[in-house]
Amino acid sequence: MKIRYFAWLREAIGTNSEDLTYNPDWKNVADLVAFLRQKSTAHHQALKDMTLVRVAVNYDYVDLDHPLTASDEVAFFPPVTGG
Repeated sequence: MKIRYFAWLREAIGTNSEDLTYNPDWKNVADLVAFLRQKSTAHHQALKDMTLVRVAVNYDYVDLDHPLTASDEVAFFPPVTGG
């Protein structure tokens, strides 16, 4: 499973992407976020307030209850604003 981080999340975590071995216990994005928060202090700090983070799975915006599969690409990024 490919995980990507953008903008300040990339800076906070210290990488723009990482590969994870899919865990079948991750039923949805919320389960993945819970795992990532335990991975390191940097992950925990970056993902502690999910109201500040948007998630896309396979390039589609999703909610935290979106189901996951082993082949998914999950991206985390701040909300996009326009002007």
